[in-house]
Amino acid sequence: MDGTVIDYAAVFQALPGMVALLTPDLVVADANVEFLRGTGRSREQVVGRSLFEVFPENPHDPAATGMRNLEASLRRAVTTGERDAMALQRYDVENPERPGEWDERYWSPVNTPVLGPDGSVVLVVHRVEEVTELIRARGRRDTSRVGSRARVLEAELYTRARELQQLNERLRQAHAREREVALALQEAMLPARPQVKYRQVAVRYRPAVGALNVCGDWYDLVDLVGGNRIGVSVGDVVGHGLEAAGVMGQLRSALSAASRVAGGPAQALDVLGRYAHVVDGAESATAVTTFIDFDDRRITYSSAGHPPPVLVHRDGRVEFLDRATDPPLDARPEPTPRPQAGTRYGAGATLALYTDGLVERRHEDIDTGLTRLAESLARHRDEDPEFLADAVLMELLPPGGATDDTALVIVRL
Repeated sequence: MDGTVIDYAAVFQALPGMVALLTPDLVVADANVEFLRGTGRSREQVVGRSLFEVFPENPHDPAATGMRNLEASLRRAVTTGERDAMALQRYDVENPERPGEWDERYWSPVNTPVLGPDGSVVLVVHRVEEVTELIRARGRRDTSRVGSRARVLEAELYTRARELQQLNERLRQAHAREREVALALQEAMLPARPQVKYRQVAVRYRPAVGALNVCGDWYDLVDLVGGNRIGVSVGDVVGHGLEAAGVMGQLRSALSAASRVAGGPAQALDVLGRYAHVVDGAESATAVTTFIDFDDRRITYSSAGHPPPVLVHRDGRVEFLDRATDPPLDARPEPTPRPQAGTRYGAGATLALYTDGLVERRHEDIDTGLTRLAESLARHRDEDPEFLADAVLMELLPPGGATDDTALVIVRL
């Protein structure tokens, strides 16, 4: 660029299509010249008012669904943060020159959310293409055989568009029901509060963008038998959706039970690996588990193909617990004893376990993400675990959300 300042307001007004900007409450924040011309409304009649106050449903047509369909599409865009393209819609508009008379109009709308710095929807770009004249032109040719056929094709097009709209609505309802099941699974399998006596712990779970809110990542905290000890684990099952969530629940429960009776984290992963061998969908699953002895101030750990836990000492020194890493669960045909290592820590240190959604990015080396995590943990090491967990997620996850699930456990030692 040569330093030219772009007047985006002027660009918006000059757009060749009909475009309106809506707030998340569906109030018109602005409308370009083409939108005002195409709807026959002035700026004063449109801006600052609810879209459906300006363009209500035709009260003389009991079968009209245009307003209801459009509102549903706009609210989906606001809720999901994703673009929503609609099928051809009939949406009649009151004639501005003859109040009380309604003109039959056909539209093809697309609703695109605009995200703010925090990833929330701040505006919706409502773009519509009017096809009324096309529909009418086809209808005017019905005096000939060709025109009659065109009329049939037009009716077929509109019918199929309506059927597509109804099918999409049924699919969305089915997705909503599946999401309710997913949320119930999340609450049952990944409790928001750690189920251990030790309270200097924070846990976080963030689903991938577009996921059902339950996927394959998991965490677990368990009180261990003998002494002042807890086990802390995280794992990752390949895939998304309810199937991956079901496998996740099985592995999490199995490791939780094994940790209570195992002599150490390696033995607990040995048991989990044998169990994963007979669980469909557990192929290539990863896990890491740590046993923390608060009396001895020692962490013992073992990893099955998982990114290493991070230990941040009180003075800011960062230690990756990567001296006991083995292949993922069910990677070997025959079970083999897994390695185990240990390290000591001083009072006030911080331990972080996480899944790869926190540190992996496309077209970026994994070491870059690990370095970013280490720097964030060290920078906020004096903060409360809850604040620290939020700070790490804010600094490492993209504003719109990650494309992979993320689990994070912070333990203040």
